[in-house]
Amino acid sequence: MSPVDTTPAPRLVELSAGDLRARLDEALAVYVEAMDYPQGTEFHRAPMWTEHTGRPGWRGVAAFAAAPDGTESMIGVAYGYRGAPHQWWQQQVREGMRRTGADRNTIETVLGDYFELTELHVSPRAQGHGIGAALLRMLLAGRTEARVLLSTPEVPDEDNRAWRLYRRLGFTDVVRHFRFTGDSRPFAVLGRPLPL
Repeated sequence: MSPVDTTPAPRLVELSAGDLRARLDEALAVYVEAMDYPQGTEFHRAPMWTEHTGRPGWRGVAAFAAAPDGTESMIGVAYGYRGAPHQWWQQQVREGMRRTGADRNTIETVLGDYFELTELHVSPRAQGHGIGAALLRMLLAGRTEARVLLSTPEVPDEDNRAWRLYRRLGFTDVVRHFRFTGDSRPFAVLGRPLPL
């Protein structure tokens, strides 16, 4: 007989913009660990994440794990906001769709009304327990946009937890092997209709 896991389930919470700003160091630590970025990356991302909290339609969620001493630590974070034509990401995706031959009507349909899933990260030590899916469902619950879009680094054979999560939840290709200005890595832009 195998031992019973008595670890409490993570606590999922909706974050206000002020909550994220107050816990930005903790959230960025999850991001750096999950993305396997070098230490110091968080200092470059902090101003951007802070600016994002002021965008129309911003919403954030987090997962916290309890320690035996009663304290909690953040083990997952996700946020996004309503996409808009003046935003850098939409301009990049629009150009990527144009380059791959999408017609104007298709581009306007995809980019006309969407929630941009900007960040979704779970600490590697907490992955594989459904936390990413739970955060994503909580983040997207009740959204009024027609669809959700995201970008994720390309990986061989789509073989990582993020890709498996997105495919399992019905995300399909919008643009593949796209290089955003200022980043040499290829990315995929994925999307799906809402509600999830």
